[in-house]
This record gives sequence, C-alpha cells and structure tokens, in this order.
Amino acid sequence: MGKISPVSSKYIVNASIDIEGVVDKPDVIGAIFGQTEGLLGADLELRELQRSGRIGRIEVNVDTRNGKTSGTIVIPSSLDKAETSIVGAALEIIQRIGPCNSKILVQNIEDVRVTKRSFVIERAKELLKRMMETVVPDSQELADEVAYSVRVMEVQEYGKDRLPAGPGIDESDEVIVVEGRADVLNLLKHGFKNVIALNGTSVPQTIIELCGKKVITAFVDGDRGGKLILKELINVGELDFVAIAPDGKEVEELAKKEIHKSLRSKVAIEQVKGELTKDIERIEKPRFVEQRRPALGSHPQPYPAQKPLQQRPLAASPPRIAPTGAAPTPEEKTTFRTMLENLIGTRGAHILDDKLNILGKVPISELQSTIKSLTSGVYAIVFDGVIDRDLVKASERSSIKFLVGMDTKVRPNETNIGLLTVSAL
Repeated sequence: MGKISPVSSKYIVNASIDIEGVVDKPDVIGAIFGQTEGLLGADLELRELQRSGRIGRIEVNVDTRNGKTSGTIVIPSSLDKAETSIVGAALEIIQRIGPCNSKILVQNIEDVRVTKRSFVIERAKELLKRMMETVVPDSQELADEVAYSVRVMEVQEYGKDRLPAGPGIDESDEVIVVEGRADVLNLLKHGFKNVIALNGTSVPQTIIELCGKKVITAFVDGDRGGKLILKELINVGELDFVAIAPDGKEVEELAKKEIHKSLRSKVAIEQVKGELTKDIERIEKPRFVEQRRPALGSHPQPYPAQKPLQQRPLAASPPRIAPTGAAPTPEEKTTFRTMLENLIGTRGAHILDDKLNILGKVPISELQSTIKSLTSGVYAIVFDGVIDRDLVKASERSSIKFLVGMDTKVRPNETNIGLLTVSAL
C-alpha cells in the first residue's frame, strides 16, 4: 500500500480503461505517472503527492479478451474536491499505453465520507434501539425494581414459631393472614406490610395469639386447599374477616388490582360460619363413614351440604337412591368409589360407558355442555363436585343411569337417575 490508506482517504477516483492491445498492470501505472509528469505543476505532481501521502496507491485491474485489454483504475485521494477533480481529469489525456492506443474515462469521484456518514447513522440507530430496549430502563422501572428489592428485604420472622411476616405486624391494628411465604412476598411487593403466613396447614400458636389481639383477615387461595385452611382457622382462631382469591388462583400469583379487589370484597366471619356450619357438622357426625373410608369422609368439606340430615337415612337404602332405576351392583360401587377418590381435588369428571370404561375426562365447568352434546352411550358420570338440578335435568335427557359426586342438592326421590355420594359409597 502507499502512504495513504483507503480508510483515511476522502475521495476515490474511479475510471475505466480500454486498450487496443495486450498490456500488463505495470504498463498502465507507468503511463499514468509518465504522461502526467510536469502537466499539473509541482504541487500536483503525482509522484510527490503519493510520496507525501496525499494520493494513495493506484489500483489497476485489467482483463484481456480477444486481443484487447479493459479494466478499471482506482485512485484514493485526501486532496480537496477541486484538486481531486484535476487529478481525475489528467488521467483522460493518456491516449497511448506502450505500443497500443488507449482510452481512459473517469466514471465518477466518490465521496467516501458520505458512505461513512450513512454507516454511522445506521449503526447509531441500531445502538440507540438496543439501548432503549435492554440497557436503559425508564424511571418507573427503576423505581419499581428498587421498591421491590426493599420490600423483599423487609420479610422477617415473627413470634416463637418464626413465621414469615411483614414489618408492620406490631404497629398495625389489622393483620392479614395468608398461607405461605410466597403470598407474603407478593403482598409486600404491592405495599401490604401487615401480612403474616401460616407456613403450613396447621395453625401455629403465634396466629392464635394474634387473633386475640388484632383484627384478623384471612386471605386464602381460591381452591380446595384454601377452603380447608379457612375451616381450620375458623375452628381454632377468632377471625374477623375472610377474603378469598379469585376461583382457581393463588394469592402469590395475583396482580395488584386483584389483591385490592379481593380485600375490598372481604366478608364478616359470621357470614362465612353460617355457610360452612352445616358442612362441618355433616363431616363430624357420621363417624362410621370416616372409619370405613377416611379418604372420602374427609374431602367433601369444601362443598356446603344444604340438607344433610334428610339425605343420611336415604343413602343407606339403594332402592331410595334410584327409586325407579336399577341400584348399582357391588362391583359398580367399588369402581365408583375408586374413581371418586382419584378425582378428589381435581375439579374434573369421568364419563363412563355401560362397561364402566372411561369415554372421556372433562373439567366440571364443561360437564353440562358435554352432557348436552352426548345423546346416548353414557352410562354414568363420576365427578369432583356437587350434584345440582341443572345437571340432573341434562342427564335425564341423555338417559344417564348414575351420577356420582361429592354431595347432592337433589333428593333421590325427585329423579329416576341413581344419585350416589360419598356417604352412599
């Protein structure tokens, strides 16, 4: 290379060359230096310009075909516009190279800085976009991140049971009781500092003591486990209010708006006790059912029984279960009981044919629509839920023989379908 690099040049002279004969690259370069010598004066002498680094190495590319030579000439320049144009025009006076006639024509003079400027602009756009997307968060994101880290650091251990809790338990007159540490973290993240966790299914002594000092709100998950924990709290502690997460959601996954909505919708404990008392009594009284089938006897708790006392004597007599239909055989009862045990807590349903093979599995939220779409071929349905009148009517239209659920709101003598519940099995 010459003393000027194409990277540092400002302009590039691009010229084409046509020669009526066969010549080599050195012939072309020698003609350029030789025939322009003394033409432009001492200040624009090509040899002196190249020696001082104002003209770069002259690149010549030629190709010979059919006895004629053609190619290109590239001259990088750091001169100004006028001087570079003079050097380019001087190339066109060369009419002979070696023994052959030639013609040189300058195609254009390229401003390298324009190309570099375009590259700089495009690259700057990419860098700015990347910086805005990944590198530089806005002020709100920074504030949220700092606030979240501080709130997580505020989780402490409270009482002799060392329960996860927020920093505002002692100062606040009201305390929110949740299930676990993740629930505490989520509420702290959204600004609730008077939160404490049970840290298990049993109620610690620390919570029982707080129930006697503070106004307690139990905030539980919207699933079966949440209702079980709520019953345990009601039995051993003096709660004041109850808040329940949306159906099927856990407190730890709620957004800020959902948390506020659930807490604003809290109800007094007296109202909750009124809804759950019958269910609690139903579970406590039939001791023989718990001894025979402990798994089934303990799980119908989340479903409030509207008329448990009227159903107990009916469940013991198969003809009263299905007064106009066939009673289940011992083998069918065993199969129904096993399926019901496996469905506990799943909120799902099994659809069976007359050989007790499972035709399909659906969530109970879609059970009625599924029954309506099946006109025949269904013998029984076993599901983790409560048998109601709408479900019975839909089953009658589809000629279903048995409905097996955790509990029932329909009397056995009101339908010709066999209604089987936990106590009946």
